[in-house]
Amino acid sequence: MSKIFPGRMTADLDGDFVVFLIGMRINKPWKLHKWLPVLRAMAPMLRVLSERRDLGLLGYHTWLGPSGPMVVQYWRSVEDLERFARDASLPHHPAWRAFNRAVGASGDVGIWHETYLVRAGEYETVYGNMPRFGLARAGAHLPVSAKGETAAQRRSSRRPGPDVPDGSSLHRGVRTTG
Repeated sequence: MSKIFPGRMTADLDGDFVVFLIGMRINKPWKLHKWLPVLRAMAPMLRVLSERRDLGLLGYHTWLGPSGPMVVQYWRSVEDLERFARDASLPHHPAWRAFNRAVGASGDVGIWHETYLVRAGEYETVYGNMPRFGLARAGAHLPVSAKGETAAQRRSSRRPGPDVPDGSSLHRGVRTTG
């Protein structure tokens, strides 16, 4: 079980970043031969991204819902995300080609993604009595007091300096696995 941090915590990342949501929808559950390869294609991509920090993925979380899986990813930049998607030597490119050959526009399996560019300081997070989660697993995990007690204060705060106490749970770049 993940360590629970009592009280209120927040997240911090230096600079701009990208939140990328990606998922699939199983439209025809009886067509296992169509949707199972799509489902299995994500694990090799996440494995490569976790091993190769230079590709720009900061962290991720996976969910399995009633109609299919979803992954929330945090990226350093949209350029890193797009470079990964287009590089034929990396796992996304062959998976995308395989999807288009096997499923295409048949309607058997739905795929989707949403990309959000987040400017430095234009976000706010709070985690109460939670393990490191979401943005706090992709960046720094801090006590709320390090950035402000209110949502407005946390949105307008800048990264704390060296006066953050050693026991503050300040961590960087922890990969998530689910």
